[in-house]
Amino acid sequence: MSEALINEKILAWAVNRADMPLDAVAKKVPVKPERLAEWLEGIERPTFRQAKSLSSVLHIPFGYLFLKEPPEEELPIPDLRTVGSDPSKRLDANFKDLLNDILFKRDWFKDYLIAYDDPKLAFVSRFSKDADPEMVAADIRKTLYGTSGEPTTANWETHLRMLIGKAEDAGIWVIRNGIVGSNTHRPLSVSQFRGFAISDPLVPLIFINGRDAKAAQIFTLAHELAHIWIGTSGVSNVFIGESDYGVSRAIEQKCNQIAAEFLVPKDGFASRWDHESSVISNTDRLARIYKVSRIVIARRAFDLGLIDESHYKSFYAFESAGWEEAKADSESGGSFYNNLPLRNGIRFTNAVMTQAMSGRLLLKHAATLLNTQPATLMAFHNKTRAAQ
Repeated sequence: MSEALINEKILAWAVNRADMPLDAVAKKVPVKPERLAEWLEGIERPTFRQAKSLSSVLHIPFGYLFLKEPPEEELPIPDLRTVGSDPSKRLDANFKDLLNDILFKRDWFKDYLIAYDDPKLAFVSRFSKDADPEMVAADIRKTLYGTSGEPTTANWETHLRMLIGKAEDAGIWVIRNGIVGSNTHRPLSVSQFRGFAISDPLVPLIFINGRDAKAAQIFTLAHELAHIWIGTSGVSNVFIGESDYGVSRAIEQKCNQIAAEFLVPKDGFASRWDHESSVISNTDRLARIYKVSRIVIARRAFDLGLIDESHYKSFYAFESAGWEEAKADSESGGSFYNNLPLRNGIRFTNAVMTQAMSGRLLLKHAATLLNTQPATLMAFHNKTRAAQ
């Protein structure tokens, strides 16, 4: 069988980009690791079938393997994370493919909204980067809740779902997913990013990494809302457990201030904090009042000087100890049909399904937009109709 004259330097770049161990790549091709090592050194060449398998495993177009130099892969939105010089923290192929998929969807969604004369949203970029966090937070609350004020919710988890719904109602496209599209074999890394925002006046978008603990997702949502309001796009990785939130950029610090004020307004919080009670007792009580997780309450208390860093660190360690188990439980189940709108955004999913069912969009194109198959879309449509 004829050899594929691939460029071994491109193969090495692709393996490094995919951030996969060599034995894992070899197993998926499949070949022995020693054979893969020979390809990487240029001693031997793969067959065309093996080269196509490599491109699939490494998530690159087949033609890339024959390039003279690796292609430039500049991010279309700013990377606002604080990662220093650690190469292991670079954004991997899963993130890049996720972002490309979302931008592909956004192009369709923007054309759809323009066709239906959806106006630009006035709240996008309403404030400058130097705006008072309390003013921005108040405007977010007014925009999402209206004159009737914040709705009553039973707990912080339903509060998070309510916030996502309110953001979608206001015109913000919110996606919460822990994998690339619908591919359960391509999980997103929380150590790399927790969310990102695209501050577009017509299609403002917020992505929440669904692999993150739910207790932390509500702060990520609020942080990305702040990005929309001050008109800055970017990838974020806020570590709520770090004293500085793990960020050094001024824009990220500003968004953290806005997020904290939006979720837990400073006015009245200090008077509700009982210095005679424990941190656990205070966070239990105030979490019920503000409808956020206990860790967000503790974080707010630390930021406002009501508890010191050692108490906060201890509380964070106590709380986060149970997150992994709870996260594993939540990821192990769930209906695909319930997850579909969450993984793609409620408004976007409804728009695609409306166009497909009306015949204005081919079913196969609709399936591509929603990362599924035409038959699955029809089943989703039938289940949705039956539930109405």
